[in-house]
Amino acid sequence: MRKIILTKEECDNQKVGEAISLTAVMAIAAIAVMAVVVYRLFMSGKGGATIPGGFKFSWAE
Repeated sequence: MRKIILTKEECDNQKVGEAISLTAVMAIAAIAVMAVVVYRLFMSGKGGATIPGGFKFSWAE
């Protein structure tokens, strides 16, 4: 990768923090989706779930 020296004007136009903002939005979206999935699983009358590693959970009223 080559390094290019920026001019003063180019340095002043750099925007920082955009990647952090996008990461925060994606993390909140992932947490929201997981919350809905967990709510739907555990509020159902009966059901089950299998997660990687061979763990099985089942429940019934």
